[in-house]
Order: sequence, then structure tokens, then C-alpha cells
Amino acid sequence: MRAVQYSGVQDVSLAEIDRPQLEPGHALLRVVAAGVCQTDIHMRASSEPMVPAGTVLGHEICGQIVELADDVRSNALGDQVVVHPVWSCGRCRQCIAGRDNACVNTGGRMFPAPTPGVSINGGMAEFVAVPAAALIPAAGLDPAFAAILTDAGLVPYHSINAARDLLRPGASAVVIGIGGLGQMAIEILRTLTGVQIVALDIKDAALNAVRDKVDHAFRSNLAGVRADVLSATGEYGADFVLDLVGNSETLALAAAVVSPYGAIRAPGLSDGVFEFETSQLATSLPWGASITRPYSGTRQDLTDLVALAQAGRISANVTRYRFDDALQAFDDLDAGKINGRAVIVMD
Repeated sequence: MRAVQYSGVQDVSLAEIDRPQLEPGHALLRVVAAGVCQTDIHMRASSEPMVPAGTVLGHEICGQIVELADDVRSNALGDQVVVHPVWSCGRCRQCIAGRDNACVNTGGRMFPAPTPGVSINGGMAEFVAVPAAALIPAAGLDPAFAAILTDAGLVPYHSINAARDLLRPGASAVVIGIGGLGQMAIEILRTLTGVQIVALDIKDAALNAVRDKVDHAFRSNLAGVRADVLSATGEYGADFVLDLVGNSETLALAAAVVSPYGAIRAPGLSDGVFEFETSQLATSLPWGASITRPYSGTRQDLTDLVALAQAGRISANVTRYRFDDALQAFDDLDAGKINGRAVIVMD
């Protein structure tokens, strides 16, 4: 079958590989759509091996069930599904408590559960085998839109949902980085909360894509942006800051505009460093403010997000590519030509 494969350092190519074999507890999907993420771009560009050689990329997957292992009774052939990208054990205390993105049985405290397209074969292929427990029904959705819910939607949804106690009407939220995830974050904030939304990005085109959906939009690389955000929030700061970039500059900006007892959530992966102080005269964070590094989202998060999509309450900007043009999608995303999310749609 055809696949987009990581063959080694800075080597991602179209390849012909064997169709996956079905293991107990698994389902075989005919892939209908697979999203392309900045994570895929980082893996291709890195001078160090980031995934095992031979790995099929693609962690945003929508497909149709074509085969089920004999022990799987929870799904039906022909169903359209999306794949929860956190393949947790389902048995540990964290999984049982619904925190499957914090699974205990991952091989170490710094390692997440297996992730398709990162640590195990993913969905940029004609077929993919996945644990049946990772399947979320997605009937009625455009497959290209459904695919991106599993990461571009799930990451901001999880971060926002975990801070819902702060996001009451009258509160304010700042989103840093208005790419595919940032646009979805704004959709989710508008749908689930009554907060004032401030969008920050270094590109006017990104801000223009959401200007009619937010209360304020500022260039984050211009002098005075901190003062602009503080002014927009009544000089108190934002109750919630979602940093989807995660470099040192955006982390410093997030800390400069968060309110006392506000929350910074920083799932962005741009190698940023943040200095945390505990002095009486500390200036890095106001009293009570927190900063965390959330990972992906739970199965329940994705189930809820799919339901919002099926109800027509969220949408996304999607650029579609044929499978034969998959590497062009990588190049376009790397060059900053995608306003939203790139998705490979299978023939």
C-alpha cells in the first residue's frame, strides 16, 4: 500500500509498504483523510532522529472500519471514525479516572503513551491498524474536518476545558499563535464560553482570518503589545492564556499579560524556556498564576469535541491535498502558505 514514511534523518518520502496485520483488540481502517501537522514538519526537518526509521507519519486520522479483530464487539464495519491519538493502557489508575493522556504505563514519567505517526505507524497511508478503544464515531462529518479534530481541535479543547472554572462570562482569554490550532481554539472559546477573546500573532494574515470572531487582535511582535493586551483586559490581565507557539518570547509575553490566579497553558513546542521566580520581588508571574504544559487530550475530550462538530457549532479552514501531493502539503505548511490546516484526502 502507499504511505508517507519517515525513513531517517530529514528523509520523508512516498513509499510502498505492506498492509498492516490485524492484532487482537484492533481495527483496520481504510484511511479517508489524514492531517498534516507542524509536528510532522519538525520531524522531517530535525537533524536528529525523532521517530523510528520506517514509521508511517500521520497522527490526525479519519477512516472507515474495514476489518475487526475477532475479540472486538464495540464497533461495526463501515463506520466512519476518528482516532484518539493517545493509545493508553486503559487499566492504570489514571486511565480509569479518565486521565488517559496521563497514562502510568508509558515506560517513564517523561514519555507519553504510544502515538500514531510518532512512535508507531500512523494514518498517512491507505490503511492503518489501531486499537479499537481509540476509535470515536464521527458519522456525518466531512472526513477532512473530522481528521483535524484529533489534534488541531483536541489540543486546544483539552487546555480550555481544563480551565473552564476561569472562563466565566466577563473573563478574558488570550490565544497566542493563530494557525490551525489557534483558529480552532477561538472557535471553541466562542462556543463554550462568554469570555472576551484576544488573538495574538506575528502575521496580519493570521489575525485577519479571525478578526471577526475575536474582541481584539494584535501583532505579537510589535512594541507595545503587552500594554495593548493589558489595556484590553482592564489592566488586570487575562484569566487564561493559551500559548500555541511555545518559544521563549511567547512564554514571556504570556507571563506578562496573565492575571493574578490566571492560567497559562503552553502546549506549543518551539523549545521555549521560562524562568520561574519565587522571590518576594518576583516579576515573572503575578501571585497565584500557574503555567502548565498540557499533552493532547482525553478520549472524553475528543468525544465531546466530535459532538460539537456534529452539531455544527465549530468549523475550520482546511486546505486539501491528494495523496500523491502529500509532500507538497509538507512544503506548503513549512513555508507558511497554509492558513488553517493541511489535510491529505485519500483517493
